[in-house]
Amino acid sequence: MSSAAERYAAARRRQAESRTELARFAATYAFPLDDFQNDACRALEAGDGVLVAAPTGAGKTVVGEFAVHLALVKGLKAFYTTPIKALSNQKYLDLVTRHGADRVGLLTGDTSINPHADVIVMTTEVLRNMLYSGARDLDRLGYVVMDEVHYLADRFRGPVWEEVIIHLAPEVQVVSLSATVSNAEEFGDWLGQVRGRTAVVVSEHRPVPLTQHMMVGRRLLPLYSAPASPASAGPGDALTPIGRPPLNPDLLNAVRDARRAAAGEYPGPGASGGRRRPPSRQGGRWSRGGGGRPRPQRSGDGGARNARLRPPSRSTVIGALQRADLLPAIVFVFSRAGCENAVREAISRGVDLTSREEARRIREIIERRTAEIPAGDLGVLGFHAWANALTRGVAAHHAGLLPVFKETVEELFAANLVKVVYATETLSLGINMPARTVVLESLRKWNGSAHVSLTPGEYTQLTGRAGRRGIDVEGHAVVLATDDAEPAFVSSLASRRTYPLVSAFRPSYNMAVNLLGRMPRARAREVLESSFAQFQADRGVVELAAEVRRKRRRLDSLEQQMACHLGDFSEYALLRRRISDAEADQSRGNRAARRSEASRSIEALDRGDVVLFRIGRRHRHGVVVSQGGDHTGEPRLTVVGEDRRVHTLTPDNAPDGVMRVGSLPVSEHLDVRRPRERDRLADSLLEALRAGDLDADTGRGSRRGRRPEEDAGRRLERLRHEMRAHPCHACPHREEHARVGRRWVRTREELDRIQARVDKRTGTIARQFDAVCRVLLELGYLEPADRGPQDGELRVTAAGRVLARVYAERDLLVAECLQHGLWEGLGSADLAGAVSACVYEPRLTASSLGLPAAPGSRLGEVLRRELTVSRRISDLEALERVEPSTGAEPALAAAVRDWAEGADLAAMLEDTDLTAGDFVRWCKQLLDVLGQLATITSGAGTGKRTGLAALAVTAAEACLDVNRGVVSWSSV
Repeated sequence: MSSAAERYAAARRRQAESRTELARFAATYAFPLDDFQNDACRALEAGDGVLVAAPTGAGKTVVGEFAVHLALVKGLKAFYTTPIKALSNQKYLDLVTRHGADRVGLLTGDTSINPHADVIVMTTEVLRNMLYSGARDLDRLGYVVMDEVHYLADRFRGPVWEEVIIHLAPEVQVVSLSATVSNAEEFGDWLGQVRGRTAVVVSEHRPVPLTQHMMVGRRLLPLYSAPASPASAGPGDALTPIGRPPLNPDLLNAVRDARRAAAGEYPGPGASGGRRRPPSRQGGRWSRGGGGRPRPQRSGDGGARNARLRPPSRSTVIGALQRADLLPAIVFVFSRAGCENAVREAISRGVDLTSREEARRIREIIERRTAEIPAGDLGVLGFHAWANALTRGVAAHHAGLLPVFKETVEELFAANLVKVVYATETLSLGINMPARTVVLESLRKWNGSAHVSLTPGEYTQLTGRAGRRGIDVEGHAVVLATDDAEPAFVSSLASRRTYPLVSAFRPSYNMAVNLLGRMPRARAREVLESSFAQFQADRGVVELAAEVRRKRRRLDSLEQQMACHLGDFSEYALLRRRISDAEADQSRGNRAARRSEASRSIEALDRGDVVLFRIGRRHRHGVVVSQGGDHTGEPRLTVVGEDRRVHTLTPDNAPDGVMRVGSLPVSEHLDVRRPRERDRLADSLLEALRAGDLDADTGRGSRRGRRPEEDAGRRLERLRHEMRAHPCHACPHREEHARVGRRWVRTREELDRIQARVDKRTGTIARQFDAVCRVLLELGYLEPADRGPQDGELRVTAAGRVLARVYAERDLLVAECLQHGLWEGLGSADLAGAVSACVYEPRLTASSLGLPAAPGSRLGEVLRRELTVSRRISDLEALERVEPSTGAEPALAAAVRDWAEGADLAAMLEDTDLTAGDFVRWCKQLLDVLGQLATITSGAGTGKRTGLAALAVTAAEACLDVNRGVVSWSSV
């Protein structure tokens, strides 16, 4: 029992806490805050920055909302940033509900609502642009919430997060909300260096426990035979040696039986399902079935392992989830087309998950949400099939959907009216759509360049949607058993806690000119070297430097062991190593020379030449029937030998080359695949050899001996002479010291390699920045401020000031088009089409995605010039070793021009083969760039300002032309 003094102190603490802003904030929630939420909020109220790393659905956003609360209480501004517009839209609506529409704004590039409010929700790119432009809305900024901050590992958009963190004013408190990562402390250390005191709050506790399952055929089975909690497992828990719970033996048996059934085998005693194949009437391994081609019968586990394990049908999966009371569910498919096909398959199989009352409510919400869509566009948008699926409780959710369709699905799913949503992984990024169950149809996805397996972090992010706080006792993750999804692999994804946050930061062209426009080059380099990328590289250097120190100590020890009273034995050891290397080089040179000579001898021969060649130990004669090369250019010779066989000779299997000993006539129509013709040619060869009728011209194709290169021989002899003349060569302990010397040489070489790695990592980001600057110097966006050294001060030119105001992925391409006047004089529709080539990036091959602009048109000519500019940029990037940027892509240009000229939606979708959602999304991004062009003239020089002013007017007109119909509907 505590003492009276302790009870009094505790009471005083509770009284003090009750007067804090955190207490007043927590009182507005119907549930008590979790420990990690309290810890993070206390640090925030104390004036620290905060990094919160917790599982999806754990309630991290409560900390972000507390930052908003503090800002409003203190009369400051708060910015809430997100990685995607859908999450920004959702967070905006949440904060409007909490604080009122007059106090909350939204900025997402293509949407601006109440942009000067005290609380603004925005995408992270918008905040980065505000920082570089010095926007007045940054005044009084006190808090910035960076939701889904682990997105900084994204290769394409991740650098923006680091730019914002680095450039925010020191007095701004940053709240970073991240999924659970294994190096949260490392990330927190970096935030502490860049932003000042930062509290790191990590929680791996899920408020709703997650149970892992696999579905094999029609059976839904637990993944583990014991509760899975590897993060909190103690020494007495039933875990495997690698820290995972034991796999469910029933699941392993079910997978094995399913494979055997797929192989056509009897699954064995006690196994469910499967039918025994009647035994073959013929003995032995081989049997014929139905008179077909003989094939080996699969036997044992080998056949089962090779059999294809097919996943259950989608209607089977839905039925199993419904029987187990595991709906609503999100099914991740990783393909937009796959999502749509899944919905069609479910509906065609008669899936209906809603009652009459639920279907009525769904129709009401659909009518309310889609009231603004013109009746003429409903058909082309696939509205009727979409609405029919919704009334039956099934929907798709992916980036290709029209925004209003996606938002309708989200509302219906949150209201538990839609029971099954087939979704791509974008749904896992923070959008508030929790479900009781998450199903993964596959554990492989397309990452933009290849099909790859999910990482443990991605698996955790996806399954984090399972389990609705306050509704479900537990969440459920279900993986369909397939060839690529074995129980052991699923367990490795579900139980691993090693998914580090790795920076993707790299300097961009816009970043370079903005930095150099505000600070000296040396200071810009320092700013970039404060990035998380350089922080991680430097930490690696610390480990490598420790290894360097260990190697140096090892060298010192070895030098003492081989100390010689006659001279410097380390010098002698290096001399012996150089002799060894020279001998190896000479041997390789001789082999290379022999191979080169063999290649020349094979290439010099023609059809009908009689040759002498050696394969293995025997020499044979043959007649050349063809001479050519393989796919690598390696010469190949096809000959019919005296043994009546066809031989293919290459420098690899005939390293001694071939010798021409005569020739024989060979018919042009000879087919060596026919034994009779092959035998006839071999008989002619044997007869000529016996009669001695072959000519003596052996000039072509003969292999001559080749002496080693004289310079290599002289060098080797010189080194040997130096070795014999060295004082240590006469040491009586020479060979004993030499053994130590060989270890010393190897250790020294290892030290050199490690030191090279250290040098390579040090200043990595600064070197990338210098390379970017060289590209910009070549193109005229930067110029030397004086005639000093090559790495001296740089000045931003008038063209560079224009580039500084271009915020797009292909910023340099846009700036080059402006610099060269490519878009001047274009009409508004043609300008929209031309600019789309600097925005659009096809998911398929460009040839299948749209009609090209007419070659003779002005737009067609501009697009060709854009491609030329794009190629020049690529050439410079390759020369300076800058990561290549995306080039111009004109596939959508004609369709955008036609849309701007008033074409209807049906024609657009038919010509481009895009979904309505994709078309709208690209038009929204196009509007963002056109909007920048409409206001970009202020950065230009006097000579360019007139042309850009006219272009700005045209760009404003193009915005009006593009922003109509389906494109103009608000996504909020």
